[in-house]
Amino acid sequence: MSLSSTPTFGNEALTGGFTDPVFDAQSVFKMTMDAMARPGTLQTVTADIAPPPPLGIAAGAIGLTLCDHDTPVWLSTSLARSSLPEWLAFHTGAPIISERLEAHFAFIEAGMALSSFSQFGIGTQEYPDRSTTVVLEIESLEGGKELALSGPGIKDINMIAPIGLPDALLRIWNDNRALFPRGVDLILTAGRQFLGLPRTAKIIATEM
Repeated sequence: MSLSSTPTFGNEALTGGFTDPVFDAQSVFKMTMDAMARPGTLQTVTADIAPPPPLGIAAGAIGLTLCDHDTPVWLSTSLARSSLPEWLAFHTGAPIISERLEAHFAFIEAGMALSSFSQFGIGTQEYPDRSTTVVLEIESLEGGKELALSGPGIKDINMIAPIGLPDALLRIWNDNRALFPRGVDLILTAGRQFLGLPRTAKIIATEM
């Protein structure tokens, strides 16, 4: 490889990763597995990281933990225009791609409108795991209108109260659930907090 083809990274890309990569990644991985096994359970990232804005700490920690050179990543517009592509590339080796259908992970900034999850990889009947995990940043995971969760991993009902969900999320989610066993899995993040919504989770608005 010639020197001219060696990737260069700015200071923002080189800093802000895990202080203790092995311990921190193991901790976040365990939290992520727990979040998907017990939908709606709030998880809090304690690791000291500083992902490039506008990405939050929880979303950045998930990226550092789950992304590697074998996991193509799609980024929404503001994230793609930030230092995040270089930051993820330096810390994880993950390729940043423009084709949503090919992405293993998709990171979406807060406030971005969504019309469907079918533009992402939804897997196949034979390989439903070959789908995109969508990491969606919102304003807060507490203090909003309550939503009732049910399904596998939930004993009866689990209540969540997010603020800043896309307007059409409930319709989009119902469409996604109807594709089972295909469909995307969703991780909602806000600051240091996150929760998991696997494709099996049913979401019902408690107030209309």
